[in-house]
Amino acid sequence: MTLRLNQPEKHNALDIAAMHRLADTLGELEGDTGVRVLVLTGTGAKTFCAGADLTGVDGSYPWWENPLDTVCTRLEGLPFATVCALNGSVYGGGTDLALACDFRIGQTGQRMFIPPARFGIHYQINGLRRAQERMGLGAAKRLYLAGETFDADEMKHCAFLDHVVAPEAYAQFVADYVAELAGMAPLSVRGMKYVLNASARGNLDYARAMVGVRECFTSEDFVEGGAAIAEKRKPVFKGR
Repeated sequence: MTLRLNQPEKHNALDIAAMHRLADTLGELEGDTGVRVLVLTGTGAKTFCAGADLTGVDGSYPWWENPLDTVCTRLEGLPFATVCALNGSVYGGGTDLALACDFRIGQTGQRMFIPPARFGIHYQINGLRRAQERMGLGAAKRLYLAGETFDADEMKHCAFLDHVVAPEAYAQFVADYVAELAGMAPLSVRGMKYVLNASARGNLDYARAMVGVRECFTSEDFVEGGAAIAEKRKPVFKGR
């Protein structure tokens, strides 16, 4: 499944209403067992997302209920694999959308810039946490406190991007990568994704994790995996 940000004339920035709509969509997807992989991308070749469109928003807005934070938290918590396919450069809160995904695929020539400190804005707390977890404290401080601009090589070096490919190879690379992810066992992905993310946050519930372990080893997919190995074929998983 693909979700596409579609306001290229605004660099795919999200206004408050768009953030609420996206959060609602992600909430609906959370329980959809038919989704194996979600791809988040944007329209146009210039910008994936420039973050939040704060036009008309002043200091009276209740930022303790930050809608972009809601979007990214729901995206991070989806039980299936998520891929951010960066069709262009990324700025501001668009970086948190990307970091909330499991995997990020970019292209040569792209760049990243996060300007809140230049405009008196405090970036969302969970977004800062995600940045530190994914990229490390040093890179996060360079981006958020010093406002440095990273090119695609630096984005890959600090682990913001998992893969960087040439623009002409990008579409096929993403398609192949997503196809490979879609072939994985859904119960395995769901259980292990929970353990990895919760461990990174320091709030792993071991009993909940063991439920996922038992679910996998008592599933039809576990039997199918063993049969596929014995028969030297690719397994066909059903998520049960």
